[in-house]
Amino acid sequence: MTETLVGYTVDGAVARLTLDSPRNRNALSTRLVAELHAGLGRAAANPAVRAVVLGHSGGTFCAGADLSEATAGDPAAAALDRARELAGVLRAIVECPVPVIAAVDGHVRAGGMGLVGACDIAVAGPRSTFALTEARIGVAPAIISLTLLPRLRPRAASRYYLTGETFDGPRAADIGLITLAADDVGAAVEAVTADLARASPQGLAASKALTTAGVLAAFDRDAERLARESAALFVSDEAREGMLAFLEKRPPRWDSVGPT
Repeated sequence: MTETLVGYTVDGAVARLTLDSPRNRNALSTRLVAELHAGLGRAAANPAVRAVVLGHSGGTFCAGADLSEATAGDPAAAALDRARELAGVLRAIVECPVPVIAAVDGHVRAGGMGLVGACDIAVAGPRSTFALTEARIGVAPAIISLTLLPRLRPRAASRYYLTGETFDGPRAADIGLITLAADDVGAAVEAVTADLARASPQGLAASKALTTAGVLAAFDRDAERLARESAALFVSDEAREGMLAFLEKRPPRWDSVGPT
């Protein structure tokens, strides 16, 4: 039997989606993205659900793209398909009619940051660290900009997009990436879901729609362009060298790569 990469349970008014692929640090493989998308659909279709909690197993919430995932056929077409898949699941979080809460107590990198940005509320525990590492492997946080840039303070976005440096939960709260840093993520999330359970489905959906209208408009306007830009970067010579260096755990040899 094929293992499940995204767990799904419902407890009262709360649906819980758990990224559960610790062998690759919950990387955004095609199958994990598809299961996450399906779980969001199940939660949205359940009239008893007032909140979705997006959590994780292991010490990493999400490591971003699965750089080891095999590609058959045309690499450019495959890269475009993956970019569109990521845009689709981010949009599904944003347009889900019930609030989605990120429950993070581990490392968040690259595309995983886009998941956090897409959630309506995000709680991070003391083991949480964050980084946008795309520039270090020759790509850019293109698709995830749709959910990150509306959250981040502009100066912070410039700093962390460009440097790739790591920051912690309190800093993430300070720049707008998360809602709050908590010593006990479970207790903090439980308090939030208890408040949400008091709301009506109509009230939650209409109130959330007010906060997400601009983000969804940006998806309509920019998602396909950003997917194509992302795909072009991923199949470039610099990105091939950057990803190979990452997988081989060595510094990239940028000066050995010709113009792209």
